[in-house]
Amino acid sequence: MACLNNNCKEVSIEKKMIKEEESYTLDGAVDRHGRPAIRGRTGTWVAGILLLVNQGLATLAFFGVGVNLVLFLTRVLGQDNADAANNVSKWTGTVYIFSLLGAFLSDSYWGRYKTCAIFQAVFVVGLVLSSVSTSVFLLKPSGCGDEDTSCGSHSAFHIVFFYFAIYLVALGNGGYQPNIATFGADQFDEEDPKEGHSKIAFFSYFYLALNLGSLFSNTILGYFEDQGMWVLGFWASAASAFVALVLFLIGTPRYRHFKPTGNPLSRFCQVLVAASRKWKVQMTPGGENLFEVEKKESATNGARKILHTEGFRFLDRAAIMTPRDYADGQEKNIDGRNPWSLCTVTQVEEVKCILRLLPIWLCTILYSVVFTQMASLFVEQGAAMKTTISNFHIPAASMSSFDILSVATFIFIYRRVLDPIVARIKTKPKGLTELQRMGIGLVIAILAMVSAGIVELFRLKYADKDCPSCENASSLSIFWQVPQYMLIGASEVFMYVGQLEFFNGQAPDGLKSFGSALCMTSISLGNYVSSLLVTIVMKISTRDDMPGWIPGNLNRGHLDRFYFLLAALTTADLVVYIICAKWYKYIKFEGRSGEDNSTDGQAAAELKV
Repeated sequence: MACLNNNCKEVSIEKKMIKEEESYTLDGAVDRHGRPAIRGRTGTWVAGILLLVNQGLATLAFFGVGVNLVLFLTRVLGQDNADAANNVSKWTGTVYIFSLLGAFLSDSYWGRYKTCAIFQAVFVVGLVLSSVSTSVFLLKPSGCGDEDTSCGSHSAFHIVFFYFAIYLVALGNGGYQPNIATFGADQFDEEDPKEGHSKIAFFSYFYLALNLGSLFSNTILGYFEDQGMWVLGFWASAASAFVALVLFLIGTPRYRHFKPTGNPLSRFCQVLVAASRKWKVQMTPGGENLFEVEKKESATNGARKILHTEGFRFLDRAAIMTPRDYADGQEKNIDGRNPWSLCTVTQVEEVKCILRLLPIWLCTILYSVVFTQMASLFVEQGAAMKTTISNFHIPAASMSSFDILSVATFIFIYRRVLDPIVARIKTKPKGLTELQRMGIGLVIAILAMVSAGIVELFRLKYADKDCPSCENASSLSIFWQVPQYMLIGASEVFMYVGQLEFFNGQAPDGLKSFGSALCMTSISLGNYVSSLLVTIVMKISTRDDMPGWIPGNLNRGHLDRFYFLLAALTTADLVVYIICAKWYKYIKFEGRSGEDNSTDGQAAAELKV
């Protein structure tokens, strides 16, 4: 009988495992055929790891072209430094503008899988054309393009062809980037406790994959391109992008999908028009008697309903029911109402959600100003320090490797050490919220700027003020920059990873890719604000007898004051951010079972300092 009982237990366990494998996800995801996604056969880390490798390879490909594009424009196309820097800024800004296009197409019409596949194919084509343009047209005479040998003149057709190719790269990468992070998060069912935890971890590993890809391109490919091996660098980037696309397509049977929800602009306009039409209608207290569809899912193509929240009460008027909303002779939905006169609570809350996200997003722009210094002023500062060990020269730009190593280290420390400890101490809500982590990122960014300013003070102390060139003009070793790079890396783990999680979690179901695009536009605007700030500072600080804070010869300037100014501005930004974070109300979803499935409730929104 004991043996028989053991057999029964084994059969029972086997049936339970089969049942778990055949069970559907709870978040409404579907497979590639549009059927409800089966948990054991779709998504999870099998799909997630494919997408992480895809992201690493695509980042390697993008930065393989972008990291030394200024050098390419000056050495190969013969542009001066100012024109080259300006053209690269325009190109970089275009990448982030295209991220909004990719997010719009994904959320509205194509879905994330189709959008990622199409824009990655465009990305590969752009890189191949860039490689062909470089190897066939531009590198004439053969062997030109290094530090010593400039290339000859080029026809207008050759230059136009090259710009067409690199702007295809911008289109492909820009449209792909905001969607791949969200598509990766789609592979985990947030309504399942185990997969929900994996979804949070995915964003950390996603940012790590991005940094590891850029590490290889900044060091290995960057070195070859600096030596004039442009053909090798460009074709290696094209090959990396092609492999990334192949890996992405291989995972097709395994992916989970969410259906696109239609044009969000029309939904937003409907809310504004409906609320304006009813500006005289009497409001009921507590949001009672507001219109919502009866079924479990909202009227927005299967998206979850969003529960009513206080604030922006004027918009609530769009959901107040009046007899005119169902009058004859007007445009009507399937449920018989005029969508320009009566909107659902979910539709109104979508608009409220975006309005609440904007102040938080605006506060992240100044952090991006600090972050961009790593690719500009940090490099100029490093070039004016001692960059040799014995006879070995250390390129100033290669110091960014310490930033990437810092990101990898602090992701591990946060995921494996800090988060479990804080979760035991702080249980309601459990652990640090995304808003709190972003606030910590701002604090660390302030420390990074203070560190950079102090290093600059000591660099000036040991500098030769009358040097004709600033290269190696100070006896202070470039390795004194390591702390500021490490601090920037640590701040990224808290700010950018927290930002990805926050905007993905707080965006309505129909605007998830738009949430990821906000992160990219924050970086873009940070570049523009940084450029504007430098221009203003130089205009104010330059006098007849003073060359300004950031002159061509840094030994005659005061770069330290600019760093301390950024620290002060970031401190002011932190104060504003804390106020906005305390004011922010977390979005409250209604679970597909009809339960309140809000993100840690209203208490989670408070940023306690």
